[in-house]
Amino acid sequence: MTGSLALPHAGKARSVVVGAIQSVLAFAFVAAAGAKLANVPAIVQVFREIGLGQWLRYAAALVETAGVVILIVPGAAALGGLWLGATMVFAVCAHLFILHSNPSAALALLALCLAVLAAPRRARRSARKATLSERLGGTGSTAYLLKENQTKSTHSVV
Repeated sequence: MTGSLALPHAGKARSVVVGAIQSVLAFAFVAAAGAKLANVPAIVQVFREIGLGQWLRYAAALVETAGVVILIVPGAAALGGLWLGATMVFAVCAHLFILHSNPSAALALLALCLAVLAAPRRARRSARKATLSERLGGTGSTAYLLKENQTKSTHSVV
């Protein structure tokens, strides 16, 4: 028995959850970009209230579409999450300081972007721990094995 409390399929479950989050984000941002490009009157009004012109609406649609493309490219999800998260930071600021409206939808999307950013980092950390454990013999506590390995190397004289 090892000292780990990890579930046997935790890595697979995490992959499924992250994939679901990426799918929700992709759908939400494609829908938002589509609404901007389709001249939905409510969206046109929001950008009119922002006061920087309708070019910003088209630029936002382009940024969102590019973020979705990056998000769905294997291995680039974290960059896509960062890209779309930065977009949502600006959206939250616009809601709070310019539109004086509720930013909850933008905050929810920002939270999902942050989840996508955190997931690969956790997976890499788990992979590093597993690799270190395998190099040290694969049994027991990693710290104990590391200490024992160091002790063996200090006592051996060549």
